[in-house]
Amino acid sequence: MLGYVSVEARGESDLLIRDATMALHARGVPLAGAVQVNSERDATHKCDMDLHILSGSDVVRISQNLGALSRGCRLDPAGLEHAVGMVAAALESGPALLVVNKFGKQELDGRGFRPLIGEALSRGIAVLTAVNPGNLPGFLEFAGDYAEALPPDVDAIVDWCNAQRLAA
Repeated sequence: MLGYVSVEARGESDLLIRDATMALHARGVPLAGAVQVNSERDATHKCDMDLHILSGSDVVRISQNLGALSRGCRLDPAGLEHAVGMVAAALESGPALLVVNKFGKQELDGRGFRPLIGEALSRGIAVLTAVNPGNLPGFLEFAGDYAEALPPDVDAIVDWCNAQRLAA
């Protein structure tokens, strides 16, 4: 009930999750969650990271501008938690699927979307997410037998999501 994709290429998992979500939405599948869209900026700045909340038209910025030479994590924890709150409210409507843009460092530490993943699974709602290969061991420790690796293919992801709906 916890499908995940894990790819090396920067931004590729964001595109896979977004495209699969768009295909599911076009088929009328009720969704809760968020997809990440990165907007490139000029060469002296890193991209902006935004979460598009699937239950409406809200967009939440989750990146901070730390300057052109910064090397630290640019995630804005307050922005992420704001998005999590919006998704938590949408989870109450009983979606067929929870889409979590990424199981990242915040989730590894027990924050971010991690509590919502557990909540969705306890309600019998399947979850789709992406996991950076470096975070995969921690994710698998968290997910246990619920984790199912999905191929990095939009059609395969959509098929898995549809199979989860039929099994519920």
